[in-house]
Amino acid sequence: MKLTKHSHACVRLQKDGGGTLVIDPGAFSEEDAGVGADAILITHEHPDHFAEDRLRRALDANPAAELWTLRSVAEKVSAAFPGRVHIVGEGDTFTAAGFDVQVHGQLHAVIHPDIPRITNVGYLVDGSVFHPGDALTLPGQPVDTLMVPVMAPWSKVSEVIDYIREVGPRRAIDIHDALLTDLARPVYDRMLGPDGPGVAGAAHERLAAGDSVRL
Repeated sequence: MKLTKHSHACVRLQKDGGGTLVIDPGAFSEEDAGVGADAILITHEHPDHFAEDRLRRALDANPAAELWTLRSVAEKVSAAFPGRVHIVGEGDTFTAAGFDVQVHGQLHAVIHPDIPRITNVGYLVDGSVFHPGDALTLPGQPVDTLMVPVMAPWSKVSEVIDYIREVGPRRAIDIHDALLTDLARPVYDRMLGPDGPGVAGAAHERLAAGDSVRL
């Protein structure tokens, strides 16, 4: 499997000899981040994860492409793409573009007690790669690669470190990083890397937009 990092929280997974799956091509990602996908997964409705115009562009570009997401997102696009939009929630399993996907989680992380929490789901792909969206959801089983929301209005670095420790992946790759300036990135790299407080042996990786790794 090949993983390509797009800007912010968007990643593209390509299976050798198989399909292409894109997660969260939002407004902070490239305009064509979802184009070329056979399947798209959206974790929640916030615009940095769900940009309706970009999602529609991707679904128009490939008439066979399908979308899996929660109800609040599906309701906005399902009428335009009949039979191609699927509503999922915690505990669901499905196959998308040849990938086996499990759904974990229910709610977005707490931003502030006065701000109502919205639905958020995470996706475990092929039992190997876990993208939690905007929550520190536990996948409920060992994973090889954890996509880590490294910086957000709702998080602090101690929570990120403890999350990686609890999940215990072999590899932790940053997502949700568009708000980090170049000055901040080395700080997070140090805190999450081998010279930091320790993340249970996980190898920490930060990919620039467009970079890929083999999983």
